[in-house]
Amino acid sequence: MELRSDQIKRGVARAPHRSLLKADGIPDEEMDRPFIAVLNARNDIIPGHTNLDKIAEAVKAGIYMAGGVPFEISTIGVCDGIAMNHEGMHYSLVSREVIADSVECAVMGHAFDGLVCIPNCDKIVPGMILGALRANVPTVFVSGGPMIAGTMNDGRRTCLSHMFEAVGSYYAGKLDEAGVEEYERNACPTCGSCSGMYTANSMNCLTEAIGMGLRGNGTIPAVWSARLRLAKHAGMQIMELVERDIRPRDIMTEAAFHNAETIDMALGCSTNTMLHLPAIAHECGIELSFDMANEISQKTPNLCHLAPAGNTYMEDLERAGGVYAVMAELSKAGLLDTGLMTCTGK
Repeated sequence: MELRSDQIKRGVARAPHRSLLKADGIPDEEMDRPFIAVLNARNDIIPGHTNLDKIAEAVKAGIYMAGGVPFEISTIGVCDGIAMNHEGMHYSLVSREVIADSVECAVMGHAFDGLVCIPNCDKIVPGMILGALRANVPTVFVSGGPMIAGTMNDGRRTCLSHMFEAVGSYYAGKLDEAGVEEYERNACPTCGSCSGMYTANSMNCLTEAIGMGLRGNGTIPAVWSARLRLAKHAGMQIMELVERDIRPRDIMTEAAFHNAETIDMALGCSTNTMLHLPAIAHECGIELSFDMANEISQKTPNLCHLAPAGNTYMEDLERAGGVYAVMAELSKAGLLDTGLMTCTGK
């Protein structure tokens, strides 16, 4: 099989390139294998990203098992929650474009054969999708997974939106400092993207819905071992995509965007999806307008009321069957085109 990476490892003229690859510890036996970029947004500041080192190791193990050679590469991220209410918020949306540029630069600059993207929060997911579309090499996404919901002293479950409401209640004189502190201790109990259907989980679910993530990408909690198994399967799956030359632009078609918008409405995703989905569609040369979204919303039932719209959380959606369960209900109603290619190879 002819590989893109042959540009950096075949022939006498590429001896300097091979010398540099050998400096990375790549032996001759691995030179014949596909080179896969593992784009990891892991950092110490975003709660949804602190576990991504474990995800990356699992992805790399899957790539090795399936006969590829993984190369881990890093990119930045900004946490919308921590950036909120100060000048940092000016940098959140901008980071999406920086991330997209970094993905494109890393993949194109090193002639990778395939790409596994490991995002989790806010602008990182759409930024990586934009970059993957520009590079347009076989790609699969595997996120770090959602946070588990918190539990208050009286047994009530809680999440980040309750935290913001607690601050408002304090300033309205309805809650004392001790009450605010209880929310502060319990609202975000684990690593992962915040436990409701906020932007991060919305985009991870839609990545799965549009066909760029394997089943469970949007809903398996960050702290469940199933998340590591999913990451290994993503590492194995990229090798099939490389072999069959299935690329992001083969998957993210106009019909796939219509599916994603339908699932968006059914899940009750963040309104920020209408900031990101049109941008991603634009990268594909497709117009995704507000009018079209309104038209889809008029005929699509809202099946889920996850926090902050209700008292259920991402772990509940996973236990109920995840995004695929929602897709099954929409398919019964004839609202989805189920004949589209996805990163599953089906």
